Amino acid sequence: MMQVNSHRKQMPCSVVRDVIDLESLRRRAQHPQAGAVIIFYGDVRNHSQQKKVSYLEYEARESMALKQISRIIEKAQQKWELHAVEVIHRLGKLAVKDCSIAIAVSTSHRGEAYEASRYIIDTIKHSVPIWKKEYYEDGEIWIGSQTGVEFSPVKGGNTG
Repeated sequence: MMQVNSHRKQMPCSVVRDVIDLESLRRRAQHPQAGAVIIFYGDVRNHSQQKKVSYLEYEARESMALKQISRIIEKAQQKWELHAVEVIHRLGKLAVKDCSIAIAVSTSHRGEAYEASRYIIDTIKHSVPIWKKEYYEDGEIWIGSQTGVEFSPVKGGNTG
């Protein structure tokens, strides 16, 4: 597991190849000043692009992904008063219903927790170099930086 911690507060992010321990994540997010702890999990669904998904594979340029996720966390910290935040993204082969990303955010009030969590997941999906390969019953396709752009991390460029 690779991990980066931001400098202002302990705000870790990591990429892992094992199952994400959601209960441990929840405990780490708890804080005595927090009235709200939001845990977002992104699970693998059984459909995409009007096709049945069998499973996914996630790959990343890990050090670059961690740096960018850390920056996203720092920006969220500047926008909201976060007591704790942690992001874990899973790589490798994932089955339908497996958790691919987990984000924990704790704040004094729920509105800020929801806003910060939404900002973090949306920004990660649109800007962090993590690619997924969707496997269907009739083929597969790499999706680049999770934006719907066909991509191959092996070739390093667009395939379409």
